[in-house]
Amino acid sequence: MSKTEELINLAEEHILHTYNRFPVVFERGEGVRLYDASGKEYLDFCAGIAVNALGYGNEAYKEALKAQIDKLTHISNYFYNEPAIRAAETLTALCGLDRVFFTNSGAEAIEGAIKTARKYAFLKDHSTEHEIIAMEHSFHGRTMGALSITGTAAYREPFLPMIGNVRYAAFNDIDSVKALLNDRTCAIFMETIQGEGGIIPAQQEFLKEVRRLCDENDILLILDEIQCGMGRSGNMFAYEAYGIKPDVLTLAKGLGSGVPVGAFLMSERVAEGSLCAGDHGSTYGGNPFACTAVLAVIREMERLNITENVRERGAYLRRRLIELKEKHPVIRDIRGTGLIQGIELDSSVKASEVCGKCLENGLVVVSAAGNVVRLIPPLVISDEDVDEMAEKLGEVI
Repeated sequence: MSKTEELINLAEEHILHTYNRFPVVFERGEGVRLYDASGKEYLDFCAGIAVNALGYGNEAYKEALKAQIDKLTHISNYFYNEPAIRAAETLTALCGLDRVFFTNSGAEAIEGAIKTARKYAFLKDHSTEHEIIAMEHSFHGRTMGALSITGTAAYREPFLPMIGNVRYAAFNDIDSVKALLNDRTCAIFMETIQGEGGIIPAQQEFLKEVRRLCDENDILLILDEIQCGMGRSGNMFAYEAYGIKPDVLTLAKGLGSGVPVGAFLMSERVAEGSLCAGDHGSTYGGNPFACTAVLAVIREMERLNITENVRERGAYLRRRLIELKEKHPVIRDIRGTGLIQGIELDSSVKASEVCGKCLENGLVVVSAAGNVVRLIPPLVISDEDVDEMAEKLGEVI
């Protein structure tokens, strides 16, 4: 029995089966490459589902974490710690919002944003009947609150009842949003670019009009950039391309580039009118180790000029994908921006099967809803990496 077979057998015996995993055991990474237990090399265009923004083995990132381990990894939120303070100062300046709460994951960031919206509305009229408008085909996480605003019924149905008073509008359809809007609406939740839903960016006029409606009605606009934020779109935050700013922003994934950390941020106006001492908390959230990762990621992104690399590589990636589309009729559409791109296939082939065959061909990609192959590589890829990806994917198709 090979080492891979032995490890997979152990996993199937002891780990709860909530994932249908590919039969590969990854052992190490270097740059934008992964290596499995047998030593086989793979080009990574998944990045741990948009997490490993800096790729693998970034020296400054590693050294910062090693140094912090020698100092302190956890202290609890009853006390201050310098990495959390520095990370908060840097992150708020980066996104233009004023206050941050650090979490352990994206789903926890969504939970905090939901509570922020409800408390903000409650303090205005002391009603508990407020409603949230979320988007169809959205994905916000697996916890009960995050699941409640996830606009895909199949994810929710086995776990009903959800938290109440959530309505779902059609993404990029402003009339459907207006039809749900009423004096009980406290927030409009959306991903700036839908990820799991099939790599669908918000349209310019749609997001701008939603922002206007929120301003007119004192409703919170909450943008989920857990997958599309932290440089992946070609801007540090995807909403920057729309000339608007959210009231509340959720982040995770690339924020820690591998260390589990998330955050929700808000304006000073929202902070003053929502959560206060005792309303929210987290044992591990904002611990020194995770916040050291946040600070190291931001500093490295700035040093490497990540957003410029994403814009340049993203443009080149799109050209290569369009070439594949012209060559292979099975490809129906190419969509996305920067280094979050989706390849929609026709019904003659399943995206999940393409992902499996790509893995055999030494390329790591994942699927998304709508029969889409999702490309979300580390943000440090080169044109040569794009060429290799296109060749491997083309062979599979």
